[in-house]
Amino acid sequence: MDTEAVRSFVRAAELGQVQHAAHELGVTQQAVSKRIATLERQLGVRLFTRTARGVELTFDGRAFLPHARSVVAGADRAVAAVRPGSRALRIDVLGLRSAQAVVLHEYWRARPGTDLDVVTLRVDDPRVVVAAVEAGEIDASFRTVTSPDTLPRDVRMIHAFDSPLELLVGPGHPLAAAPGLTPSQLRGHRIWVPGIAPGSEWAEFYDQLATAFDLRIDATGPHFGDEVLLDTLAESADVATLVGARDRYLWPVSHDLRRIPVVNPTLVYPLSLLLPRSNPHPDLRDVIAHLEALPPLPQPVWFPSWAAATRPRDHGPGTGVSGSG
Repeated sequence: MDTEAVRSFVRAAELGQVQHAAHELGVTQQAVSKRIATLERQLGVRLFTRTARGVELTFDGRAFLPHARSVVAGADRAVAAVRPGSRALRIDVLGLRSAQAVVLHEYWRARPGTDLDVVTLRVDDPRVVVAAVEAGEIDASFRTVTSPDTLPRDVRMIHAFDSPLELLVGPGHPLAAAPGLTPSQLRGHRIWVPGIAPGSEWAEFYDQLATAFDLRIDATGPHFGDEVLLDTLAESADVATLVGARDRYLWPVSHDLRRIPVVNPTLVYPLSLLLPRSNPHPDLRDVIAHLEALPPLPQPVWFPSWAAATRPRDHGPGTGVSGSG
């Protein structure tokens, strides 16, 4: 089996675009398409279906993907075994517009010579990500296992940084003119967060958030993408959502959406970093130092109870709220 064909398949699956995979791999789009077509003929199955927005994995493609990642990781380790230090630092983020990607970009801009490979595994189950870290397929991941005692011996989890939440609303929403909001002021308003994956860290986060402040978190319907969410907010007078302060969202000027900080307490989505317990990539030390140097958030802050295990000690022993007003 041609490992470069497998690599082309993996990157196209992760990026959702053959063109983007070709650009990253330094070959033409036609070359990537031919590699994938050859791989499909060898396997006797279709791995992708074409859509207006790119490519999507078929059922067989989803089944093949974790094994394909192992093939690519094995080939990379074989090369690294004879060329020590040659492989880029590979870190998984939830999305390329996410707070994690933004912070990593800031890190890279401060150290432009760093060989950094930012990937998105596109899985909701944290156990899959843990297995990828354990196998050496990725060097670290901005994911959280809410029961740290279930981590395998060779993987550890540390606090990365806190992402403060903002309310995102359209111009017709009754809270649109507020310069800032407290969690109690969100009570009774519909906060739409479609597509929350059961068993994911963010499902548990929103469950605890709703319970702590008696909020109406509406997870109904599939997530059709940020564009649909933003269009809905712009047209609605009663729908809002929560976004990370560092998360990047783009919308037409005519939408006139408003991002409103939530304070007293600041609602915090805590981000953790999964990494190998032994022999981590040498560049991870600088990444962790960059994360530790991020500016502190306005106090007090609220965070879910499971975040206490990885937070710095000055944030309180798992009470869920820390700091003083």
